[in-house]
Amino acid sequence: AGRYPARPARRHGSPAMGRSWSRWLLSLGLLQLLGRSAGGTCPCQDPRLCHPVFVFDVGKETWKSYDWSKITTVAAFGKYDPELMCYAHSEGSRIVLKGDVPLQEIVDPAKRAAWISQQVDLAKKQYMDGINIDIEQEVHETSPEYYALADLVKETTDAFHREIPGSQVTFDVAWSPACIDRRCYNYTAIADACDFLFVMSYDEQSQIWTDCIAKANAPYLQTLVGYEEYITMGIDPKKLVMGVPWYGYDYVCQNLSKDHVCSLSKVPFRGAPCSDAAGSQVPYRAIMKQVNSSLSGMLWDEIQKSPFYEYKDSLGHFHQVWYDDPRSISLKAAYAKNRGLRGIGMWNGNSLDYSREAVAEQQTAAMWQALTP
Repeated sequence: AGRYPARPARRHGSPAMGRSWSRWLLSLGLLQLLGRSAGGTCPCQDPRLCHPVFVFDVGKETWKSYDWSKITTVAAFGKYDPELMCYAHSEGSRIVLKGDVPLQEIVDPAKRAAWISQQVDLAKKQYMDGINIDIEQEVHETSPEYYALADLVKETTDAFHREIPGSQVTFDVAWSPACIDRRCYNYTAIADACDFLFVMSYDEQSQIWTDCIAKANAPYLQTLVGYEEYITMGIDPKKLVMGVPWYGYDYVCQNLSKDHVCSLSKVPFRGAPCSDAAGSQVPYRAIMKQVNSSLSGMLWDEIQKSPFYEYKDSLGHFHQVWYDDPRSISLKAAYAKNRGLRGIGMWNGNSLDYSREAVAEQQTAAMWQALTP
């Protein structure tokens, strides 16, 4: 979900469904209902309900303005909010815990079992419907942590399914299984063990090995390659939920060329000489307030299929801002649907402008709609 402790906090939400079928959906088991093959006929009156939307919520009260007709799961990454839990359930949506633990603490089976027991007890106490495990730490293949992490996911899933019938256990993974950010996990074992993987198809410039220049947060073709890599490993597309970003990156350009190449200062990350840490994360609502008055206005990169713009700050520095909008998200959402992925979600639901201003309402509605083209 969010990146790493040293980074700005980030991502994830919880599930909600259409009102008319809210009660029986939970008892049926959302995962059974949605576990059909890509070519199957959706049994729901509204076909959108066969394409779940996974929302990360980071607190505050913007959830009251979410498009709950789309949401199937909310991952509560903010402070526990019983009102949010009650509302999610009234909408037929799951709401799940955030799970994170230092990996060195779960190599020991006894400590692992104790952590799992704590999470199950907390879920019961807070009337939660499962857990989203968001561990983004470095792991080297064949290390003790490599095996312990897969064991943690399997044992957590078994415990939740046993203690809370109908509960959901999910695991967040990078946009590609290719040891991104030194996260060399046993992806096939983890996918087999849990209900599904939430693929964080963003922060795709966390490690820049080529020219140190600003690029899209989630380039279209690069994003799709990541899913094909997971599927080629033998992971069922129905075990993958696509995560898209509702935020962008604002980069200060060391040099900005006339053909829009923004050179970055070199900020290394996990072995790479350059990274998106050279920029700062900006929520979509802030981007929408700035883009129209920027030097360039909204520009479109046809290769990366991503919008961007440029502006000059009060100190005279040029900036380039890369982000996703309804156009870029719709393209990726269409792939998710056509490839038979389980669903789609975003980091994070709180990033939009939920004010009652007419323009903001239109922009926000368009972002929700882009998830289910």
